[in-house]
Amino acid sequence: MSTIATSAAAVPADATVDRASALARRARRRRRLAVWGARLLFAVVVLGGWQLFTSLKIVDPFFYGQPTGIWRRTLDLFEHGTEFGSFWTDIATTLKEAVFGFVIGALAGVVLGVSLGQNHFLADVLGPYIKVVNAIPRIVLGSIFIVAFGVGTTPKVLLAAVLVFFVVFFNAFQGVREVDRTILSNVRVLGASTLQIVRHVTLPSALTWIIASLHTAFGFAIVGALVGEVLGAQHGVGLVIRTSQGNLDPNGVFAGMLVVAVITLVAEYLITLLEHRVLSWRPPSPTESAAI
Repeated sequence: MSTIATSAAAVPADATVDRASALARRARRRRRLAVWGARLLFAVVVLGGWQLFTSLKIVDPFFYGQPTGIWRRTLDLFEHGTEFGSFWTDIATTLKEAVFGFVIGALAGVVLGVSLGQNHFLADVLGPYIKVVNAIPRIVLGSIFIVAFGVGTTPKVLLAAVLVFFVVFFNAFQGVREVDRTILSNVRVLGASTLQIVRHVTLPSALTWIIASLHTAFGFAIVGALVGEVLGAQHGVGLVIRTSQGNLDPNGVFAGMLVVAVITLVAEYLITLLEHRVLSWRPPSPTESAAI
């Protein structure tokens, strides 16, 4: 008799859980639609206002271009290329420089950040020098790299790597310093080696900090590649932007910026996928839970 009563009581409970899950799914769907609707509305207002003001000559299109003109110029670049060759070659060149610089700078930043984060003596010795180098406007290094290595790929990769390095380094360094000291002490007592501590404790704990820095770091890699191309290059989106500027073609400048923005957004999406994959074990933060 008690078994029958228990089964009867379980049915409403399951139905309540299913109903709550359905309501949560609908709430998430409504919020997602609202977010995308607001994003679309914002884009329409900005682009529509830009087009309207330039059409009415409230804003001079000679200096600021027009959305329709930018779109036509972008299509023209893809169809007919530039005076230096195919626009696809320019995009591939900039992307190659940015990716190489991003990988080199990120790896160097992680290695040095983790090393100094664990070694307090080394951090105290090198800390002032790192701060001095970080205080130097790193964009000016582009001119030095151009003089030293010419107008090829190398100076752009180096400039991108330098910009990425400091972003990743400081996050990796701070992430290692935030590791729970009690856990480290317990692991050492259990006989773990330094390499095992780094692999199984330090890196996983600092991974949130490191991957968070990658979102910003790739943007700096793009900036480094573009600045290097503006200073001197044979191919690249930065060269297209510089040439458009010299020809007083604002639509060409914005067309190059549009392509760069699309590349950066795609990279941001890929880094987000990597973050979800690598940090799948991490419970969602309060802000992430609210967003869900």
